[in-house]
This record gives sequence, structure tokens and C-alpha cells, in this order.
Amino acid sequence: MVLNKIEKLLEKYENGETTLQEEQQLKHYFSQENVAPHLEVYKPLFMYFTVSEKEQFTKDVPLNTKTKRSYYFQWISVAAVAVLLIGFYFKTDVNQQEDYGTYDDPEMAYNEVVKSLEMISSSFNKGAQKINYLNGYETGIEKVGYLNEIENTRSLIFK
Repeated sequence: MVLNKIEKLLEKYENGETTLQEEQQLKHYFSQENVAPHLEVYKPLFMYFTVSEKEQFTKDVPLNTKTKRSYYFQWISVAAVAVLLIGFYFKTDVNQQEDYGTYDDPEMAYNEVVKSLEMISSSFNKGAQKINYLNGYETGIEKVGYLNEIENTRSLIFK
């Protein structure tokens, strides 16, 4: 009778439907020496719970988290932000006009553009030469296409 009740409680426990009193009954049953042989598997589980209830944390927890060191870090971060802001303020001068590489002489500008385009063209031609072998690949594929024609005529002859 007691064994049936324990098995039902175990089933409820596995489904997460037990109350605290029912779990206490299970802990009490498995803390005994006499446990049914087919329920021996559950004994270490409930013994762990009884042992873990007795554990205590004995170390001191420091509640004063404000230290002098954290104040130093706060002031250092404030000083760093102030230095950055001052640096940005003095670096950007409103009256300073930047040189964007413009030319006053149109012929000089034209010559520079021609130089740049020639450099780009030569780099492009070097790359195009390296993939020139793909034309040979296409001619090889065309020759393989002739083999299909031979196969078609052979199949017509032997039919």
C-alpha cells in the first residue's frame, strides 16, 4: 500500500505536480534504509536534496563597494573626456580652407587625368591578358560539339 503511494508520488514528481508536503514524504521515504529495489535509483537524488539543504555559505560578503580606487577611475574618465573635447575644439578651425588637390591650370589637370586613366588601363590590360586563355577553352568546347555530330551520324548508320 505504501509502495503504491510512493510510486504515484514519484510519477507526480516527474511530471512536476507534487506539493511541498508530498516531496517531503518522498524525502522521508528515501532517507530510510528499507527502499524497494526497483526504486533504489531515486535514492541518491533525494539524498542529495537533504544534504544540500544543510549547506551554508560562510564567507563574508563585502557590502561597501565604494572604494577610493573607483573614485580615481571616475575622475580619470572625466579628465579623459575633457582632454578629447578640448582637442576636437582646437583641431577644427573654421577659417582653415582645405586643399582638395584642385588645379588652376586646365592643361595640367587634363594631363593628370590622362596619366591616371593610362595607369588604370594598363592595370586592366594586365588582368585581361591573364584570363585570355578562356578563349582557348571555348574553342575546345566547340570541338567537343563536333563529337556529338559524329555520334548522331553513327547512331543513324547502325539503326
